[in-house]
Amino acid sequence: MNDLYVNFGGFVPISTVDWRGRAACTVFLRGCPARCFYCHNVALQGGEDLRDADEVLEMIRGSRTIAGAVVFSGGEPTLQGPALIHLAAAARTMGFSVGLHTNGMFPRVIEDLLDRHLVDMIALDIKTTWERYDDLLGVAAVDAVKASLAACKRAKADGSLGSCQAVVTLFRGRESDVLAIAEATRGLDLVLQQGVAAGFDPLTRQELEAAAAPLGRNVRVRTREDGEVDYDPER
Repeated sequence: MNDLYVNFGGFVPISTVDWRGRAACTVFLRGCPARCFYCHNVALQGGEDLRDADEVLEMIRGSRTIAGAVVFSGGEPTLQGPALIHLAAAARTMGFSVGLHTNGMFPRVIEDLLDRHLVDMIALDIKTTWERYDDLLGVAAVDAVKASLAACKRAKADGSLGSCQAVVTLFRGRESDVLAIAEATRGLDLVLQQGVAAGFDPLTRQELEAAAAPLGRNVRVRTREDGEVDYDPER
């Protein structure tokens, strides 16, 4: 029996949306220091459901017949650094590819995963421009996110990280943020995701594409209506 415990948030045995082009199981880890007003997993921001790490690994192992990858999400999975690294290493031993969805607030954990070659895909949320970051999240986060972004860019550039995307949840009135964010995340894939929250009129796919047009590069656009589509400014 392993004496390492995980603050568990949930498990999806098969997902085709958490890692583009891959069939993956998804492990949700509970807890997040940020308080983004549009968070869709508010129930996982706090609370406690401690599970032995071996129990979570059995869930992952049980998905081997249908999933070739495991994605760690949350909440914020890097909040539980030792548990996340243990689970990722064990999943790798089972033959799974490993993905991570993160807000980048714990760069040392991300650097550790990269140094140990325990992660193949990272989806890094970039919430807004650097100037607005701490106000939006409600905590001091901007320096940590910059460090995580730098680590991801280095790993992507040297080939040690196979896939990395910067995911921007965009709300109406903030379309002009895209230029600065695209420049900061140069070298990574860019995803513009429709912001959805009470009291906000969400941007349409066409409006998101219009925000992407000045970039002159391929961008992935996600909306509730059309799912994820590739936007090519040349088409």
